[in-house]
Amino acid sequence: MIIDNGAYPSPLGYCGFPKSVCTSVNECICHGIPDSRPLEDGDIINIDVTVYLNGYHGDTSATFLCGDVDDEAKKLVQQVTKESLDKAISICAPGVEINRIGRTIQDHADKFKYGVVQQFVGHGVGKVFHAEPAVLHFRNNEKGRMILNQTFTIEPMLTIGSTNSTIWSDDWTAVTE
Repeated sequence: MIIDNGAYPSPLGYCGFPKSVCTSVNECICHGIPDSRPLEDGDIINIDVTVYLNGYHGDTSATFLCGDVDDEAKKLVQQVTKESLDKAISICAPGVEINRIGRTIQDHADKFKYGVVQQFVGHGVGKVFHAEPAVLHFRNNEKGRMILNQTFTIEPMLTIGSTNSTIWSDDWTAVTE
C-alpha cells in the first residue's frame, strides 16, 4: 500500500529494523516487530507508521483496542494518554520551551497515578527520520525552544505499572517489566 502510493516505509532496514511498520501489542512499549500471531480479545495494539515521500518522512501512530478490554486499560489508552497528547500539542508554539511538553504529559499522568516511560522520546522528523530535538515526555530541565516550522513527534507512553523496560533478544521490541 505504501509503495503503491509512491512512498517508502521509513522503518524498513533502518538500523536493521526488519519490517515496514512497528506493531506494539500489550506490554510492548514501542518498536514491536510485526509477526503472524493473531490478536486476541482484550489485546491493545499500537501501529506506528512512518513513510518517506517527496523528500520528507511523515511519522504517525494509533492505538487500537481489540474486543473486550478492561476498564483500566481503556481509561489509560482512550482517555489519559490521548488527553496527555492533546494537552502537549496545545502548548506548542514558536518560542515555547520544549521541556514544557514533558511537564504537561507528566502532570496529567500523575493525576491518574500512571507512569511515564522515560527510555523513549519523541524526535524531530522531516528530511531525516530521527532528528533533533529529542522530545522528553516527562518533567525535565532540558534546554531548547520550539521554532517556527519545526516538526517533531510527541509520543507519550504511559503505563499502569512499571515504567522500566527491557529489550527483547530481537534488539528492537521494548516491553515493560
